[in-house]
Amino acid sequence: MSLKRKRTPSPPPIATGPSDVFRSDSIYDRSSTFVAHFSSTIKPKDLQSSKEFESASHRILGWRRTSNQRSLTGSAGSQQLYVTGSDDDGEKYGGKRLEKVLEAEQVEGAVVVARWYGGVLLGPIRFTHIEICAKEAIHRWKEAVAETAEKKRRLEADEHERNKLVNVLRERDQSISTLRGLLAEKESTASKGTDSSANPPTPTKSLDYDSMPLQSLKTLERARDASIGFLLKKIDQAEERHQQPQLLEGEVSQKSTTWLPTQHITDEPNSCAPATHTASKHSNDIP
Repeated sequence: MSLKRKRTPSPPPIATGPSDVFRSDSIYDRSSTFVAHFSSTIKPKDLQSSKEFESASHRILGWRRTSNQRSLTGSAGSQQLYVTGSDDDGEKYGGKRLEKVLEAEQVEGAVVVARWYGGVLLGPIRFTHIEICAKEAIHRWKEAVAETAEKKRRLEADEHERNKLVNVLRERDQSISTLRGLLAEKESTASKGTDSSANPPTPTKSLDYDSMPLQSLKTLERARDASIGFLLKKIDQAEERHQQPQLLEGEVSQKSTTWLPTQHITDEPNSCAPATHTASKHSNDIP
């Protein structure tokens, strides 16, 4: 008759651990509970000594890290080697199972699966529970790493776009200043003013674009484009007003000019006497 292991208390409530520890969901099977923690930064023994695992029957540990040595074999040249280790903590073969999980997931760090024994032997299925918990904790770490990388990528992209918009807005401000000066000159010419500096262009207020958020810069870019379009339209209108008096003067000058036909007078008579044809009779004398 096999001896049953002593039942251990249930695990404590889930505690909020450090941000570099990733926890799996708990698996319950016939009064036994399994849960895993994974960390890529905490030392294996420190992770195994987590307060959440103090009452656990077993705290199975597996860890994997890069080695200082490299393999010289293989077609690809030297390859990175890894150092692995484990601690069954009374659950025979459990540590080696965790080493294989770490190798299959291609991660470095430590994973601990805690089991609270409920008084019923589970058999080989317990190893399945151990592996599932370990993989789930590792996958949550991978998701967090991917999310962090994506956030970093978005921040870098936003910063690149923001710097680009800052340069564009400064160019737009310079263009607006130039167009305002040109508009003032056109309006002065259209009104036949002698002093083009009588109505100087309104100076553009300098803005601190470097401290503005991206969305504000996008809004300002649309506003600057609208301002440029408005100024170009006003310049066209000023040119039309300047050309209109010249066109009117040309039309009046053209209407006041009279073109008279030239007559040629000659002293030669313009009459021709009809030709008179005299018919003479010819008589034929018959001897």
